[in-house]
Amino acid sequence: DVAKRAGVSTGTVSNVLNNPALVSVDKRARVRDAVEVLGFTRNKLASALVRGGSRTVGLATIDLGSSLFVDIARGAQRRAHRAGLYLQLGFADNDPALLDTHIDALTDERVAGLLVAPMMDHGLSIERSRRAGCPVVELNYESTQPSCRVLADYDQAGYLAARHLIELGRTHIALVLALTHLQSVSRRRAGVRRAVAETAGAVTLTEIFVEGVEPEDGVQAAVELAMRPVALRPVAVVAVTDVLAMAIVTELTAAGVDVPTEVAVMGSDYDSATWGSGVPLTSVEMRGEEIGSTGLELLVAEITERPESHVHRTVILEPRLHIRESTARRSSRRS
Repeated sequence: DVAKRAGVSTGTVSNVLNNPALVSVDKRARVRDAVEVLGFTRNKLASALVRGGSRTVGLATIDLGSSLFVDIARGAQRRAHRAGLYLQLGFADNDPALLDTHIDALTDERVAGLLVAPMMDHGLSIERSRRAGCPVVELNYESTQPSCRVLADYDQAGYLAARHLIELGRTHIALVLALTHLQSVSRRRAGVRRAVAETAGAVTLTEIFVEGVEPEDGVQAAVELAMRPVALRPVAVVAVTDVLAMAIVTELTAAGVDVPTEVAVMGSDYDSATWGSGVPLTSVEMRGEEIGSTGLELLVAEITERPESHVHRTVILEPRLHIRESTARRSSRRS
């Protein structure tokens, strides 16, 4: 379209954009006028494909300390390999500014498409990538961006956790919370509250706030629980991460509180880092590998479709409850 309006060849347009010194002043002016009138922006992906095709896709992730994000990367890697693509990883070590840097850098390297797994909104960086012609699929975070995305149902995860404890007959549940500004935490909290509200007052919910999600924060919550009179102590605990839950189990046990007879404890993110504990932890799986593989499938579809015909999709994966000894003795567990 630019070449037709300027009255030149497409090769001349390419030279104006890439090697302007090879083109006369008059033709450069005509091409730039046409670019301005038509609102043309360079599509880096198309340029890369013309030069032989980019077979690399990027994954910019906020964290690899949680096994969820490791699973997301593993699922994306396996699906990329089956598609004949290479996965390039940018890991931000829980630094939102560094995640923005990775998004920009991967885009500048002309990856064929980009997966972004954040914990908060990175809309400006994602929009820059899209303007540069790089398709973007968001993982594990629901933003206002017009993107394909794959989400875990965190509300349902909180609901399943609380519902499991309610079905065990626990009538006073403590929810141990940190970082409530994060979408994954606030939605888990909403799910727990929803399950308790369904009991019409038969179950009491106590919320305990800690500063972070490190083991020492779980110890703080457990000390507070253990110091309460038995009559006022919650008989079940949902922690927003498995690391918190495991620290609570360890500290309660050390304080002489039997888990799960006196206090049942469960996490809600199925973190493999806690699997080697003495009391196997009940938790809710977010299906990280499927988030990654499904996201890669959506990205491949967007890369191969014409932009004007592509329709963004949102895929929501239902969590899975895994019941272990921290809430139910082996003899009472259901399959």
